Parts: sequence; C-alpha cells; structure tokens
Amino acid sequence: MNVLNYLLEQTAVYSLWQAPFVTAKLAPLLAHNNIARARRVLDVGCGPGTNTSLFEQAEYLGVDINPKYIAHARAKYKRPFVVADVSLYEETPASGYDFILVNSFLHHLDTADNARILQRLSAWLSTDGYVHMLELVMPGDRSFAQFMARADRGKFVRPIAEWQRIFETHLEIAVFEPYPMRVLGTTFWNMVYCKARVKR
Repeated sequence: MNVLNYLLEQTAVYSLWQAPFVTAKLAPLLAHNNIARARRVLDVGCGPGTNTSLFEQAEYLGVDINPKYIAHARAKYKRPFVVADVSLYEETPASGYDFILVNSFLHHLDTADNARILQRLSAWLSTDGYVHMLELVMPGDRSFAQFMARADRGKFVRPIAEWQRIFETHLEIAVFEPYPMRVLGTTFWNMVYCKARVKR
C-alpha cells in the first residue's frame, strides 16, 4: 500500500479529501431523483458515512469493509452501519430496498465481483426500487482526468462503454449519464451516473 492509499484509509483524511467534491459528484443523482421519497436505503461502500445525511427521513443501512470508517459513521450519525464485504454479505433484507446507493465502489472490484454484487443488489430491490451507481470512468484521451483515474486507489477504473455493458448485463438501465467533475475549469475526473432496476 502506498502512502496516499494509507492516508485515504484514515477516516479524517478521507473525509477532508471528499468534502470539496461531494456536491458535484452527487449532482446527477439529485437531479434525477427526489431523495426525500426514499423509504428504505442501502448505502453500499458507505465509507465514513459521507452520504448518510441525505437520507435522514428514511430507514437506512450503511455497509463498508473498513472498520475505522464504520466506527466513525456510527459515532457521528447514530444510524445502523455494518462492517462487511458486500460481495460476501448474506443478510437478506426482510423487505426490499427502494433506494440502493453504490457511490464510487465498483471500480475497486474485478468483473466477477461486480457481477456477484449487482446480482445480489438486484435481488434486494423492492418492486419499485432502483440501484443508483456513481462510478469513475477511464477517459480514452491522454489528459489530467486520465492521470487522476490511473492514480485512483481503485484498480478497475473502466471506459464508459464497459461500465454500460456491466450495468445492462445485470439490470435494466433507466438513466445513464456521463459527467465531468471540474475544479477551476479543469476536469479532474470523468464520472458516470446510472439509475437501474430489476430486469423485467
């Protein structure tokens, strides 16, 4: 593990790093959904609870593999959080989630784990529920955004077409929206937002 990765595993450092970008990162999610209507929320790869405050009105469960992140989230938000590898997590919900958030998590996993997780999440959705995925995209051009994608802790950053193929293999896509994340006019990251439901 290099120094940057080690630092980002520390809750305070990760939270400070994420803070300036949270609003821009969530912009398409907020534009396409009325968050206040979410009833039962599963936050996959929730980190230290970065998105928890969005769902104050909903029944909520956050899941992350990092025990330091989860300890911080429990102390700060007083909501249910579980330390678990979601690719192995077996607790089937009593009733389906209508809102499953997967925020910048899948690019840390290989294709087989992506398939396993998306199949599992699909099975956990309510009949009217959606999975909401925000993922880092590998640009095709040589650019600062490409440099940042290659420097990311996630080792499976994919081109936009590959993300679309993965999502549509397991789910029925309702929204698929690429977007840039810019700082002072420079694109730091290329992202994609995907809203999808169980295949019918």
